[in-house]
Amino acid sequence: MSSTFFIPAVNIMGIGCLDEAMDAIGKYGFRKALIVTDAGLAKAGVAKMIAEKLALQDIDAVIFDGAKPNPNIANVERGLGLLKESRCDFVVSLGGGSPHDCAKGIALCATNGGQIRDYEGVDQSAKPQLPLIAINTTAGTASEMTRFCIITDESRHVKMAIVDRNVTPLLSVNDPALMVAMPKGLTAATGMDALTHAIEAYVSTAANSITDACALKAITLISNNLRQAVRDGSDMPARENMAYAQFLAGMAFNNASLGFVHAMAHQLGGFYDLPHGVCNAVLLPHVQSFNALVCAHRLTDVAHAMGADIRGFSPEEGAQAAIAAIRTLARDVEIPAGLRELGAKLNDIPILAINALKDACGLTNPRVADQRQIEEIFRNAF
Repeated sequence: MSSTFFIPAVNIMGIGCLDEAMDAIGKYGFRKALIVTDAGLAKAGVAKMIAEKLALQDIDAVIFDGAKPNPNIANVERGLGLLKESRCDFVVSLGGGSPHDCAKGIALCATNGGQIRDYEGVDQSAKPQLPLIAINTTAGTASEMTRFCIITDESRHVKMAIVDRNVTPLLSVNDPALMVAMPKGLTAATGMDALTHAIEAYVSTAANSITDACALKAITLISNNLRQAVRDGSDMPARENMAYAQFLAGMAFNNASLGFVHAMAHQLGGFYDLPHGVCNAVLLPHVQSFNALVCAHRLTDVAHAMGADIRGFSPEEGAQAAIAAIRTLARDVEIPAGLRELGAKLNDIPILAINALKDACGLTNPRVADQRQIEEIFRNAF
């Protein structure tokens, strides 16, 4: 079976690499950037700092700080309007998954026309997006280097999964120095998001030897560093290891895709406006319990990568060790125990399940499910 491996053309990473990245950006010949970020990073002066560094490269910039935590169609349309009004010739996304996804939506519509909902699904666009430079400030989503774009359609209360080679950024930047300010809760949520990416990619039906290597290394790095990054956000080795881990996990799922954890988490985010990483973390052990029937040997590898002693274990026992390790890590970084704590409602499960089965991320889950089974997983996660 043939495979295509997607990744940005250039990826700059490591402590203090931002200035090197600016030199690289200056060589593209761009004249004016739309910096897409969120209100928090704008208020903290980070977006202004990026604009000042771009100015040193003789690049003008205008800041759009309207990316919501779960970016929606209106956010994309407002950013697109500012881009056109300001005659920007490229986009810089600054932040975590939300600004990156919002920027992807803006850049894709800028060249392809129409609305972002037109591109829901897989490879629905005809043209490359406007050039996108993605500067990451979190260690989890890997949106700075993937072909995935998640935008909320508030009229349908769903998160649209846009999986399109044309939304892959031109350049990604991962400077752990920009991640030090992440609060404990965000560090935990984004770290568990990265773990979910790696595990879902590893058990995916589209996994291959390259994605397997990336996923397993990511799992080990996250297991060894996330607790410390949450405990002490100024620990630079832990921050740097998490930055590498989330990038490796991104390489894995960007090419092997995901599974029912993401398909279900997207519905929770779209329906209740909940944080994506937390939803993933709560659902992850429950979906893998469902998957264990068909991929116990793969989950045994996950257990080993997470440091569990599985000597002499059967595949079934190894799978249970993986699930236990996931639960322990989530508990150690203070992830809520269940969906009830997040405000989800049992009465909404049928519609959540219906929408989850329509999500493109579920197509590569190792075990096929019907609506009744998805509903049962949701209930188990309460």
